Amino acid sequence: MTEPYSSELTARFGFDFDLGGQAEDDAWIRQVLLRRTQRRYSDRAVPESVVRLILAAALSASSKSDYQQATVIRVEDRSRRDRLAALVPDMPWIGNAPVFLVFLGDARRLERIAQHPIANGTLEGFFNATVDAALALQTATLAAETLGLGTCPISVLRNHIAAVGDILELPDKVFPVAGLCLGYPAQPGFISMRLPPDATVHRDRYDDGAIAAVAAYDRRRDARHSLKDRQKSPEIFGTAEFYGWSEDKARQAMSPEGTGFAAWLKTHGFDLGR
Repeated sequence: MTEPYSSELTARFGFDFDLGGQAEDDAWIRQVLLRRTQRRYSDRAVPESVVRLILAAALSASSKSDYQQATVIRVEDRSRRDRLAALVPDMPWIGNAPVFLVFLGDARRLERIAQHPIANGTLEGFFNATVDAALALQTATLAAETLGLGTCPISVLRNHIAAVGDILELPDKVFPVAGLCLGYPAQPGFISMRLPPDATVHRDRYDDGAIAAVAAYDRRRDARHSLKDRQKSPEIFGTAEFYGWSEDKARQAMSPEGTGFAAWLKTHGFDLGR
């Protein structure tokens, strides 16, 4: 008898994944295991009621101390949308997705409603607002996919923080965590294989030895979706005989991202040293 989720777990992790016992079959869990990012959208419009429902679900996410420091901007004005898209020309879906949302960490609202001074511009305040926005973003993603839409998060906005701040008219203590494209998928897309729990789920303490599981993951992922012909910066690193996920991500991480983000935050109300 086939265990529930066996095909979904194999699709996600690339091997026969043993849950260690019988698990209750649930259609939504199956959908989550098979979820994928979508960057190509059909011309079908997303009904207003669906967008509002997704946003209601997003803002139902957990919130640190009930501070509710997530805010969402629906970018509907074509000129603003075009200006955002022009910042990242190799991601045309920013401009052509039927719906584009920007999830913000909002440490400003709490200070504005307070009748006495509070200190919400510290590193902890920034972090709390960031997590609130990230939880809302992921909840929106899962809600949208439950309703048959596809999504693509856009964290690269932070690489262009000064321009994004101007385009969206962000005041002090409000900052973008990521954008989110929404629309009905134009094609199936593919499932991105994830690192195995042997590498990412530790027991009782952090285990540096768990990194040993990554080598086999590199081979499994390469067998399904090889990057050999898409090696990053061969003029710098040369061409590797085996080019797996590890090497690809290591090369990508050599180029720092969001280099102006901390400086921008410091000029917009945050003291990240506290």
